[in-house]
Amino acid sequence: MTIDKSLRARKGIVRARNVLTRAERIQKLSQQDRWTEESGPFSLPKVRVYKVVVKKKKKKKGEEEGDAAPAKGAKGAVTKGAAKK
Repeated sequence: MTIDKSLRARKGIVRARNVLTRAERIQKLSQQDRWTEESGPFSLPKVRVYKVVVKKKKKKKGEEEGDAAPAKGAKGAVTKGAAKK
């Protein structure tokens, strides 16, 4: 029997987690100078988890047609009339 694609284990969790372990919370709090060694590991304050969103770069109009083709009016560009001569 095969396993459905949605149930298959992948290479770790790709999406952002909204719950941190105690060690991760202590690490974040110590980076923000909100936790010291004298403080206990219990009743830790809340730590905000930021979701990282990577935006794709927009392509310019000239890049959509192809990077290898020279732009119109550029030096060395061959026009239809000049190619026949």
